[in-house]
Amino acid sequence: MARAATAAAPRLLGAAMLLLLLVAAGRRAAGAPVVNELRCQCLQTLQGIHLKNIQSVKVTTPGPHCDQTEVIASLKTGQEVCLNPTAPMVKKIIDKMLNKASAN
Repeated sequence: MARAATAAAPRLLGAAMLLLLLVAAGRRAAGAPVVNELRCQCLQTLQGIHLKNIQSVKVTTPGPHCDQTEVIASLKTGQEVCLNPTAPMVKKIIDKMLNKASAN
């Protein structure tokens, strides 16, 4: 009887370790988006979008994660879009959003 219990112990330990790994992997996948890891978030950009559709704008400066400036607009629909930071219309949008924020 004792021999059967010691034979089952390594299998039980292995199953417990596998379960812990799966739970840890699931929590990582359900956490922060993978996009926020060490790479650029914007693969494609728009040249502009109408200001009335934008709820907020986030500008990310170049750093170790990405060598270019990224402009991400959160739309009123809940969608996020990347804008070309060098496009004239995008520069105007950023200026208007900054002026709007400083006026409040």
